[in-house]
Amino acid sequence: MDLRKDALENVFDGFLRGSSVFRNREAIRYDYVPESLPHREEHIRYLAETLAPALKGTPCSNVFIYGNTGTGKTAVAKFVLNKLSEKANDVGSSVKVCFANCRLAGTEYRILSNVCSTLDVKVPFTGLALGEVFDRFRGALESEEVLLIVALDEVDAIVRERGDFLLYELTRVNESLRGSKVTILGISNDLRFKELLDPRVLSTLSEEEIVFKPYNAAELHDILRERAEVAFQEGALADGVVELCAAIGAAEHGDARRALDLLRVAAELAERKGDRPVSEDHVRQAQRRIEHDRVAEALGSLPTHSKMVLSSVFVLQRLNTQGATTGDIYDVYCELCGELGVSPLTRRRISGLTSELDVMGLLDSRVVSLGRHGRTRRTSLAVPRGVVRESLLTDERLRVIVNYNPRHLATLE
Repeated sequence: MDLRKDALENVFDGFLRGSSVFRNREAIRYDYVPESLPHREEHIRYLAETLAPALKGTPCSNVFIYGNTGTGKTAVAKFVLNKLSEKANDVGSSVKVCFANCRLAGTEYRILSNVCSTLDVKVPFTGLALGEVFDRFRGALESEEVLLIVALDEVDAIVRERGDFLLYELTRVNESLRGSKVTILGISNDLRFKELLDPRVLSTLSEEEIVFKPYNAAELHDILRERAEVAFQEGALADGVVELCAAIGAAEHGDARRALDLLRVAAELAERKGDRPVSEDHVRQAQRRIEHDRVAEALGSLPTHSKMVLSSVFVLQRLNTQGATTGDIYDVYCELCGELGVSPLTRRRISGLTSELDVMGLLDSRVVSLGRHGRTRRTSLAVPRGVVRESLLTDERLRVIVNYNPRHLATLE
């Protein structure tokens, strides 16, 4: 028998026999919606109270939820919307809910197609004009009395890439409807999201706002402990593992998603090696692996100019560990554009891209005091330089940047 085939058979058979680590593997994934969400009770109640009028067919306010990645925004939204849908079915209320991830969908067409499917309206995968899709959507709403709640996760992603046309149309559709109404639930990682919107959109949103603060280590510990009780076999985790994952997640802006990923990957590494229990050493291994995979994936998906902004900070950090100023970043960015034959964007646009990379967790921008000389913004890499270097080396066009020395080096010394 082929040894490679035999080895694969052993892997598959071992998995089918069951895990000595996991009891319910899904319970430790970030997209799993548990029966309770510790330390988000106030947010759950507020969102539920805002959307509750829908159960009586009364239009409710649009809601926008803000907060850093991993602060529970999506989990709370899904939790409340699931409970709202269940209650609507129980009492015979004509409430329908559509949940769409704007970053994954990528275009207004796909998002609207998702919304239309909630109303049992068929839209081809591609081929129609966007206006025609809106007409079908509006027609479906006019033909029946329904209160539709459209939840747009990572709504800032579609607005940055495509503009606010989708939000504009969704906020104005109620003006032409009689029996049906549409409520928007927006979820954004960017607290400055509204700065991207046209004043006409802002004037029609009339939204409630909920801001999610980062979790602290104690709160993350409670979240992980509850998930671990469902996810793992008894005795599968060594003492200190949950505490370590919580501490690392708290250090990374209170990111529950990060902490959950650490715990899950650590357990998977232990399982593959046949180790039990999962130890702190497995967590450290998982941390290195996740960091590399996350940055590599993020860098691979960045537009060219965003990559060049990140590369500029990478170059500057080799020369000055105190962080780069906005002016230095733009000067080096322009030099890199010249080296690669790319037309540079404006200083204002590069400042915006720097902020976006900060939101993504790839850069760390903060305002620092210079005493009597005032204040300035300094930006540094929020991820290890070695990981960024490896990613740059895999891009043939950007490989030359790794050892690039800026011509205005003297101003940095």
